[in-house]
Amino acid sequence: MYQSSKFTGLLAAAVLSGASISLAGIIDLETPALGALTHQADYNSTLGFSSGGAFFNNTYTDFGGGSFSWSGFALSRETNTTTPGFGNQFSAVAGSGAGGSLQYAVSFVDDFNPTPRITLAAGERPVSMQIVNTTYPALSMKNGDSFAKKFGGATGNDPDFFKLTVNGLNTSNQSTGSLDFYLADYRFANNALDYIVTTWTNVDLTSLGASTQALTFTLASSDNGSFGMNTPAYFAVDNVTTVPEPSSAVLLAVGLLAFSTRRRR
Repeated sequence: MYQSSKFTGLLAAAVLSGASISLAGIIDLETPALGALTHQADYNSTLGFSSGGAFFNNTYTDFGGGSFSWSGFALSRETNTTTPGFGNQFSAVAGSGAGGSLQYAVSFVDDFNPTPRITLAAGERPVSMQIVNTTYPALSMKNGDSFAKKFGGATGNDPDFFKLTVNGLNTSNQSTGSLDFYLADYRFANNALDYIVTTWTNVDLTSLGASTQALTFTLASSDNGSFGMNTPAYFAVDNVTTVPEPSSAVLLAVGLLAFSTRRRR
């Protein structure tokens, strides 16, 4: 009786405070399984793919003869951390998914196609995600290539940066806030502090509004030319963590409270 009453009291407090009492869910990108493929970017027939209840958008055009273009999100289990250039565009520089997992998502941001977007399941809001560079931009920034400069320049003093902006949207596609995450930052007075993100890093999304139901992504770089950004416009995503938005959590608490009271009686 005491335990039941105590539980009922805790539920009532959760209802009154609007607190979430539900466990977080993790979208780990292990589904849909790639099987024998090492990556897949041709989801345009369905405009994307679903994983863990969330939808990841995709645009794909096949020009024939092995030539294609894509943007949005692709699934990958590539592990190549050493080969530079466009031919290695689907590898996370960490060499695996977060925590050594098999699969993860790669995003390519193309100004001529829809912005990469993750749409969460109804009633869910994001609280965190893990991000890392892909091998292509990581090696490009580290060493330079035929299109992009070596970050820091010849002296190491150039204040270069590669920035990911995460934008939150509600169900009406209105902004719920945004935050910046630097995939590389060479703006420090002490060059020893300069960095390129090469390990999976947790990004806290709780500063976005409680009504956030979708995420979109943009990239910016200090290295730009006549045709836009020179730094390859890629990043990798894994382990998107979500919780029920406050209204859903309250409804769940009310249901559990009613069940507990009825059972006690």
